Amino acid sequence: MIRATFELEPHGSAEALALEESLGMPEGPDFVRGRVVEEGRGLAVLDFPAANWGRNLPMLLSSLVAGEGVEDRSFIRCRLVGLDLPAGLFPGPAFPAPPDVGVGAIVKPSLGLRPAEVAAVAAALAAGGARLVKDDELLGDPDWCPLEQRVEAVASVLPRSVVYCANVTGPVEGLVARARRVVELGATGVMVNAFCAGLDAVRALRDAELGVPLFAHRVGSGPWVRNDRFGVAGHVLTLLTRLAGADYVQVGAFNGKLFDTDDDVRAQLDAVRRPVEGAAVPVAVLGGGIGPDNARSQAAQAGGAGLLMLLGSAAYRHPGGVEAGVRATCDALARA
Repeated sequence: MIRATFELEPHGSAEALALEESLGMPEGPDFVRGRVVEEGRGLAVLDFPAANWGRNLPMLLSSLVAGEGVEDRSFIRCRLVGLDLPAGLFPGPAFPAPPDVGVGAIVKPSLGLRPAEVAAVAAALAAGGARLVKDDELLGDPDWCPLEQRVEAVASVLPRSVVYCANVTGPVEGLVARARRVVELGATGVMVNAFCAGLDAVRALRDAELGVPLFAHRVGSGPWVRNDRFGVAGHVLTLLTRLAGADYVQVGAFNGKLFDTDDDVRAQLDAVRRPVEGAAVPVAVLGGGIGPDNARSQAAQAGGAGLLMLLGSAAYRHPGGVEAGVRATCDALARA
């Protein structure tokens, strides 16, 4: 059984939502019918047979996140805020989080660097102590920095102990083949823009058993999450990202530059860390305005275990340069 909790208005519309997301009309076979468990205080708890969607993640999203509840004008609020799925329905991470705090960094500028320039920046980030180096979410496979050439260049300068996540986001029909190819060329991780490519892209890469960690970038989730009346709570998407198979799951940052409130970040951390039968705990990635000055406090607020502090522009603004910016962040965390 799948249990879904919605913020729902008007009161008394839970039965209508249960029907919309299962049968679509009052008549029909009972074995697929959604059921109202509870309704009150602006919340509706609904149960749906797991067999309605099975392991078909796009259909689960089509029904419970982006279904008729957000399309039908009779609902004035319909926001998914809780989701309980059967154990083992989705694969979960392949690489459980280590019990410490690491530093990761993004190659900047986002666009315009040639493969050799990307490699030089990546080497500086790693020299400063970055455990993970990744492409920016805006960098795909442009003419001036082809994906395969970029991976070869970066792999030639980084030790295998540093995870390099190449961004394999692109046309869906070549996704897994691209991922396999970059791993052949030396990438020690892969990244996908999960909510632009589709969250099922994470599941497809996980099932491909690439042998390297998977970083799921959350770009594209904002239009679903930032509406307080329709869509889905961020911690639900965080949970789904984890269950789909991501080894690195983004959770925003405390008082960061992104839209997450501190309560949002705490809820997303809980979705990453809480025990889920059959699903390992991935690395929780804090990012969005993190640098040497606040990394230690961010880690303390997050609880200090299984974390990656992801540096972007803040590292590049360090007066000693990008390598010094990463090193200063690592030093700050070591004093915690």
